[in-house]
Amino acid sequence: MPRTSPDKNLLASDPVGWAVSSGYVDYDAAVAFMEARVAAIRAGEAEELVWLLEHPPLYTAGTSAKPDDLLNADEFPVYRSSRGGQFTYHGPGQRVAYVMLDLTKRGRDVRAFVGALEAWIIAALAAFNVRGETREDRVGVWVDRTEPGQPPLEDKIAAIGVRIRHWVSFHGISFNVEPDLTHFGGIVPCGIATPGYGVTSLVDLGLPVTMDEADAALRAAFEETFGPTRNVAPPDDVSARA
Repeated sequence: MPRTSPDKNLLASDPVGWAVSSGYVDYDAAVAFMEARVAAIRAGEAEELVWLLEHPPLYTAGTSAKPDDLLNADEFPVYRSSRGGQFTYHGPGQRVAYVMLDLTKRGRDVRAFVGALEAWIIAALAAFNVRGETREDRVGVWVDRTEPGQPPLEDKIAAIGVRIRHWVSFHGISFNVEPDLTHFGGIVPCGIATPGYGVTSLVDLGLPVTMDEADAALRAAFEETFGPTRNVAPPDDVSARA
């Protein structure tokens, strides 16, 4: 379960903008948009925003990434990222949610915020009868797939990597709906190479969940954790391809 229960101070009464992009969004363009949006939120010139999208296949290296964890630099483009964490993969079939919230309004507690992100994902998984769990020594949300009498087997189904600037969050989570799991083979995901730890997705678990269904579960769980949302148009100044 989450390391910390969601703090009620993280709830807000003002609706958060909820935007969903179609097509694959260019990573650099997405980061540039987030940088600008964070500055606007801090200045009181823009509302909070959760932006759901898919990227084309790529790897990102967080601030703690180790060079040796990039196993195949030629597999996909590699981007250095200002988010926390190590190497991760983004690509089609994976829902990325970039979370731009004003934590000044939500308690200024980074640990509670990360715990709330975990709780959000776990609640969304519960909508599909999947038990998501966290571990003290590992980031992200995991599914225990250990069979009776067999060695431990746990797979990550969602990753968390955030940055806080002037108490405004950006970057966010990645939620595996139906990505090509072989694409994780070019990296050591999140620096974890221990046998028995891997990656999974809703479809890999035998659940034929669509991206729309995953989005609905994510939105309902977000509202339970952070407060109401309202539909807004996705950014129109980022590069995307159908």
